[in-house]
Amino acid sequence: MPIGRPISNTRLYVLDDHGQPVPFGAVGELYIGGAGVARGYLNRPDLTAERFLADPFSGKAGARMYRSGDLARYLPDGNLEFLGRNDDQVKIRGFRIEPGEIAARLLEHELVGDAAVVAHADAAGDKRLVAYVVAKTTDGSAEADGAGLAASLRAHLGGLLPDYMVPSAFVRLEALPLTVNGKLDRKALPVPDDDAYARRAYEAPQGEIETLLAGIWAELLGVERVGRHDNFFELGGHSLLAVRLLVQALALGMKVSASNIFDAPILKDLAPKIELDSSHYTPGVLPVRTIGSQAPVFFVPTGYGDCSYVFRLVREMDIDCPVYALPWPPFEEARRSSLEEIATKVTHAVRKVQPRGPYRFAGYSSGAVLAYALAERLLYLEETVSFMAFIDVPIPAMSPAMTDTEIALQMIFEPLESLGDEGFEVLRQSAGQSSVEQLFEKARQIGAGVGRPDLYYDAIRYAQFHQAVHSYEMPSLPVSVHQFYALEHSLSRRARLPAAPDANSPMRGWDRILGAEFIQAVPVPGDHVTMMAVPENRRVLARQLSAALNNSPTTHPNSNLDVK
Repeated sequence: MPIGRPISNTRLYVLDDHGQPVPFGAVGELYIGGAGVARGYLNRPDLTAERFLADPFSGKAGARMYRSGDLARYLPDGNLEFLGRNDDQVKIRGFRIEPGEIAARLLEHELVGDAAVVAHADAAGDKRLVAYVVAKTTDGSAEADGAGLAASLRAHLGGLLPDYMVPSAFVRLEALPLTVNGKLDRKALPVPDDDAYARRAYEAPQGEIETLLAGIWAELLGVERVGRHDNFFELGGHSLLAVRLLVQALALGMKVSASNIFDAPILKDLAPKIELDSSHYTPGVLPVRTIGSQAPVFFVPTGYGDCSYVFRLVREMDIDCPVYALPWPPFEEARRSSLEEIATKVTHAVRKVQPRGPYRFAGYSSGAVLAYALAERLLYLEETVSFMAFIDVPIPAMSPAMTDTEIALQMIFEPLESLGDEGFEVLRQSAGQSSVEQLFEKARQIGAGVGRPDLYYDAIRYAQFHQAVHSYEMPSLPVSVHQFYALEHSLSRRARLPAAPDANSPMRGWDRILGAEFIQAVPVPGDHVTMMAVPENRRVLARQLSAALNNSPTTHPNSNLDVK
């Protein structure tokens, strides 16, 4: 909705999360400055401090600006366009998303007359973006085929937005349902049916492999049936689901890698690349790329146990080696494992793929400490570790012990955008005297969505892993580390897990363990999330990581030292 230009004696700013002006045409939050800005709210000092801020752009002492909470962007003609409220932000798979920005891009398509984008929970409790469009054709009629429209709109958005901002489904409506106040009536929006996905003309799967794959796809994607011409990603697939697809396919005895899925996402094209060979399956290892003449690279999961980042990163890399991801081994709720014990289990899987060194490891975020523990274990076994890549990995803080419940609070509920500060404070106060199960029950009582039914078990896994990390006595190893650090700092509404005082330095604190001469700090554009999520930043990271790998030595200058 265009809202024009500022009136006399008024200034309008479109700013990012750091309070800096966004590029022309980009989406940001609207701030209002000028002579008409009030001094604050009557008898509400807390709200005044939140909304009425110092204006750093006016050049006048004492000038203030008002934080509106509205999302906007500048149009090519210089007018501002209103895109919705900041309160409408959603968080999906760790990414903060502005639905209004997606709707604005949809309205640029010639087949769209009106649009809204919302987040829906699927049958498994996972959130997915769904676009609702009032369609038109170029001749002005109201005719538009459902599946064809979905394919066209998906392609349109795919060229303009990151993949995590492209809706899974596109539902065609005669008109957007509105409340009596003229706002979008979210409760009246229908659940997407099969035609809402970018489907091709249906033809039944052929042969054993196509049939097995179609069954896995239907379960993961929540669709009634899958045809042999359907595209995994156009049906709503993404990197996280691709991990689950790979795990299930390997368990059924399929010889398949992640690169097969990304290179041939159409069912009939993927099936010929796969062989049924149950003896080929190596538990605890996910093949991402199976070709190359150099020693393989093993990636460990993030602190959330997530390996999906590896898939898209490796597709951008220029390397001549196989790549494998190493999921966490199973955790036993009744018995805690140390990080050394976890590393021992993972080492067994690594050596089934590569019996002897030199070994090369990489990891992203706090979970990458496991890669360091793997190096310790292999060096103890008198093997060589020739390469270690940390992707924005801070050294763990030496902080007072946190309970499982406090870790679950920070990792599950802190990022939950639908949970207000008041609700989070209720859970924070409860966490000190509660079990993880009781914390989830309290969350249900106050109406905090807890997503998937198995999220409780994920919380237990997160807590066990992070307890193991913070109990790990970090030795100084004869290894060199490439630390690919994010140039921007991430902002959070609420406190996160404890960080070491030097966790924001380029070396992220690891020079206290290894010595600065054994750490090469490499800057990457973006913050901790966007360095991987934004394609342009990920490509920079991929180039830098490729160069480091291609130039890595087979031994370390201190390889004759004992582990201490």
